[in-house]
Parts: sequence; structure tokens; C-alpha cells
Amino acid sequence: MRQTKLTAAQYESMVKKASPSSHLGLDCVKAFLVGGAICAFGELLTKWIVGFGLTREEGGLLSSVILIFLAALLTGLGLYEKLGKIAGAGSIVPITGFANSVAAPAIEFKKEGFVFGVGAKMFAVAGPVIVYGTLTSVIVGIIYYFAR
Repeated sequence: MRQTKLTAAQYESMVKKASPSSHLGLDCVKAFLVGGAICAFGELLTKWIVGFGLTREEGGLLSSVILIFLAALLTGLGLYEKLGKIAGAGSIVPITGFANSVAAPAIEFKKEGFVFGVGAKMFAVAGPVIVYGTLTSVIVGIIYYFAR
């Protein structure tokens, strides 16, 4: 089979045909609304929990645990992925997005077993975030210590 060389213009034309169109403004609005709704739900949940007599700090902790659980549950049910397709970046609000990034690979690789599947792949996405987030916090802490 003979291969023909494509020009840059021909390749760009093929890419444009194959790529889905993006409506940046609409995508931004969806991300803002869904991300804001997740955050508002977390705040309402915290206020509701505080209404039972817990402190604001305890309510925030319990609210975080509930949000993590709900995100992992929705990931397991396949609903978080659908939310992500609608909301884009709005679905990666830090706490729920992080829970999804841990749960999704664990579910995907469970057929490979608990050690080499779930255990090894669970932090495939979240691992670098943890490592570099921790490293950055240490560096900032050292700079702050010596800057004082």
C-alpha cells in the first residue's frame, strides 16, 4: 500500500473535520454553574450539619466526608463521568474531583485484583497531585520559615 504525504494544510483540514466543535462560552457557563452548584451544596450541607449542634469546623469535616462519599458513589454508578461530560472543568471541584480521580482508576482496574489492580492503579491520576502538592507545600513552608 502506497502512502501519500500530507501537507500541513491537508492535515489541519482533517483534524478540523474529526474534532468536535467547542462552544467555549457555553462550556464556561456550564462549568461555572455545575462547579458552583457542587460548592453551594457543600456549604448548605455544612450549615445543615452545624444546625445539629456541631461546630463549624466539625460540620465542615463531616460535609467533606459526605462529599467524598457521594463523588465516589456517583463514580461507581457511572454518573460522575456523565456529569463531567456536561460540566467539563466544573466537575473537578477539588474535593469531589479528587475523589473521582481516585475511585475511577480503582474501579477500572479491579478485574486485575486488589494488589496489582486496585492498589497499584488507584493513585495513577491522584498520585502526582499528592506528591507535587506535598512537595510544593514543603518548599513554601521552608521559604516562609526563613522569610520571617
